Amino acid sequence: MLIYDLTLEELVEFLNKNGHKKYRADQIWNWLYKQKVLSFKEMNNLPDDLIKLLEDNFKIEALELVLKHISQDGTIKALYSLHDGHLIESVLMKHHYGNSICVTTQVGCNIGCSFCASGLLKKKRDLTAGEIIAQIIETEKILKERISYVVVMGIGEPFDNYQNLLKFLSTINNPKGLAIGARHITVSTSGIVPKIKEYAHMGLQVNLAISLHAPNNEIRSKLMKINQAYPIEEVIGAIKYYLSVANRRVTIEYILIDGLNDTAEVANELCKVLRGLNVYVNLIPYNEVLEAPYKRSKTETMVAFYDILMKNKIQVTLRKEQGHDINAACGQLRSQHL
Repeated sequence: MLIYDLTLEELVEFLNKNGHKKYRADQIWNWLYKQKVLSFKEMNNLPDDLIKLLEDNFKIEALELVLKHISQDGTIKALYSLHDGHLIESVLMKHHYGNSICVTTQVGCNIGCSFCASGLLKKKRDLTAGEIIAQIIETEKILKERISYVVVMGIGEPFDNYQNLLKFLSTINNPKGLAIGARHITVSTSGIVPKIKEYAHMGLQVNLAISLHAPNNEIRSKLMKINQAYPIEEVIGAIKYYLSVANRRVTIEYILIDGLNDTAEVANELCKVLRGLNVYVNLIPYNEVLEAPYKRSKTETMVAFYDILMKNKIQVTLRKEQGHDINAACGQLRSQHL
């Protein structure tokens, strides 16, 4: 078992059962999350019997770096190998306000969005909370800088790995853990309606993003097979429920694909669907995937789509592109290595 899989409370319980004081848990977490040590032997303020106890029960090495690509804009895409040989990706983006990482939650993905490289790779297993946490720690070692923003939007559907997701969020937000502010964390879902409603009651300040990508079932079903299980009416209903319970704004992720979901007619339909909701739309230039038939929208089309939303008083941003020269879309590096 990875030591990072334990919450602080679980580590305290483990130590108590084995005859060690509660304060030792704080010492261990300081070594793990502040000092970011590579072995238990480096924890030089712990007694030898405790170090042996940790070595006998836990692993500290979660990931092995297989490959990294660095973009001209500073974006880093890292390919990691897990203990069982499965491969995952993390993408590090540099912004003027700090460093942001996009982490993976599953080996492969069963959501199967037709535009997505990750959708080509069927789910093998969930990542543990510790394996998700380790992506941040290992990428910080590559960067040699602190990561202060986290987007849970890599390979996999986070809400399909719900309990490990919650443990991950708890640890990285904990001041004794990675101390990343809740409002600096965003969780993205393809629209698993029951989990959106459950998540609304968690009382978290973590941001929620919904991958919508269309204003109607006809287009969304072409792009996202999950729409057959949770059609857009149910997704919008879940967003309204979340807004009423959590009282926090929701981000609408919208990838612009040439000739499919980027026309003026579609933009106006999207405005009708979202009107009156406390949301903002993140328009995303499409990263083309060799195996998918779609093309990125033309720049003038993206700007026109943006303008229609603005004129209809829908809060909207057009994402600044990063890492395009290294194919930084989720799953691309991993799929090239298989």
